[in-house]
Amino acid sequence: MAILRGGRRIGNFDIRLGLPRDKSLADIAGDPRLQRKPGGSGVLQRFEAQINQGEGLARPNRFYVIINPPQKLTLEPGGPPMQRERLEHRNSNANELTGNTMRENMQMMCNKVTMPSRDVNTQSVRHYGPKREMPYAYSYSGEIEMTFFGDKFLRQRMFWENWQKQIFSTETHDMRYYDDYVGSIDIFQLGQFDAKGDDDARVTYAVRLFEVYPQTISPIDYAYGSNNTVVEVPVTLNFRTWANLTIDQVNGATIGQASGDKPTIKASKDFGLFGGILSKLPPEFRRAGRDVLQATKRSLPIGRVTGGRLFPPFG
Repeated sequence: MAILRGGRRIGNFDIRLGLPRDKSLADIAGDPRLQRKPGGSGVLQRFEAQINQGEGLARPNRFYVIINPPQKLTLEPGGPPMQRERLEHRNSNANELTGNTMRENMQMMCNKVTMPSRDVNTQSVRHYGPKREMPYAYSYSGEIEMTFFGDKFLRQRMFWENWQKQIFSTETHDMRYYDDYVGSIDIFQLGQFDAKGDDDARVTYAVRLFEVYPQTISPIDYAYGSNNTVVEVPVTLNFRTWANLTIDQVNGATIGQASGDKPTIKASKDFGLFGGILSKLPPEFRRAGRDVLQATKRSLPIGRVTGGRLFPPFG
């Protein structure tokens, strides 16, 4: 209930004023009640607060991979006549097994991948007293495992077989140049948030593997009893190094942040000279003053008087 409330209509303007009893909402930023830290002092509350600070826990089934094969990877048609004719008809001069459509298929069919590791190599050093493990180098595991769902034609397996053909020649048995058959792979950890629908696929962590090539195409086991199972294509890939796309700033990437996206706050409207006067008034008079200025801008023909030019506070 306000102490004083009233209004009067002057011409085309409806001016209302009021003095509220409670002014606790006039200075929200300075209210000490809103500066308390949430979570309480209990262990469970602090643990929940830490999880909420990280926007939940990462899930191992929320991932995505991007495979970047070498540029010189080309298709070599082969196999049974019907399959060869089908592939040649589909491809003509295009490369189906390395085109964008096949790359997208490989990325969607990947159902298992291993995040790479990195080690610090140490050596025992003893000068006096207990020994120390002193680092002298760092190294990578050098290989990762990936598994793909196989379609009717096992194109996912042919993709890697075609890549391996760039490493060696099955006719001359010669090995080709290293730079001609290495590529890269990106592995993304996806978030799982409830704020927006599109946040379900937001990238929160990502690594890039360099100098990648398929080392081993693992065998596929067939059995008459496996009627309700799907063929999976396991592959072992070699790589030299990997980098975090966030902290290592590869090509200026800014994937993943310690905190969520910060909203963009629009600046308040500039009312020119009147804006400085209004900012010094109490909240209830300030709102009434802004309403008067807005109504004046809508009603008065300022453009007709100034020849189409607007000046603050009307511009």
